[in-house]
Amino acid sequence: MKIVFATNNKNKIKEIQSMLPPSIEIISLESIGCHEDIPETADTIEGNAIMKANYVTQKCGYDCFADDTGLEVDALNGEPGVFSARYAGEQKSAEDNMDKLLLNLANASNRLAQFKTVIALNLKGEQYLFTGIARGEIISEKKGDQGFGYDPIFRPEGYEETFAQLSLETKNTISHRGKATKELIAFLNGN
Repeated sequence: MKIVFATNNKNKIKEIQSMLPPSIEIISLESIGCHEDIPETADTIEGNAIMKANYVTQKCGYDCFADDTGLEVDALNGEPGVFSARYAGEQKSAEDNMDKLLLNLANASNRLAQFKTVIALNLKGEQYLFTGIARGEIISEKKGDQGFGYDPIFRPEGYEETFAQLSLETKNTISHRGKATKELIAFLNGN
């Protein structure tokens, strides 16, 4: 089965493709000639995933899936949440986003947080949602050079290392995106 993944993020494509069985092949937006920035203007993570999947299905005519992920920090009332990629501005800089988050948490004793991923799948005229959550905490300094986004400052529950210090294989078994993707794969294998 070939299916479009509605993202231009090469890191996400690599991460998800590494989890899929050989029977499921991801087609990138670039491969179908979709080069525009898909709007992400919903006020929820679920809403953004749905918006992206619907955009590709309606504009390009493909079955596809799209994800949206947010980091929700307890001490900041769920920020950055739906604005995770643009937390420090429209330049979408991971370094700037982490710096802003660390500054905002400088005096916080509660550093609990969770990553949440929602995958919206449009398949044969139906839509399905899959959710994955990874709980953990925000540490006070960046550690590791694997992964992307907030990975260097997020330490998942039960681990001493950050997501950026873990191998991709380990991260995929415990991460928010990994959990949502496992639900997606189980669904696709059943169809």
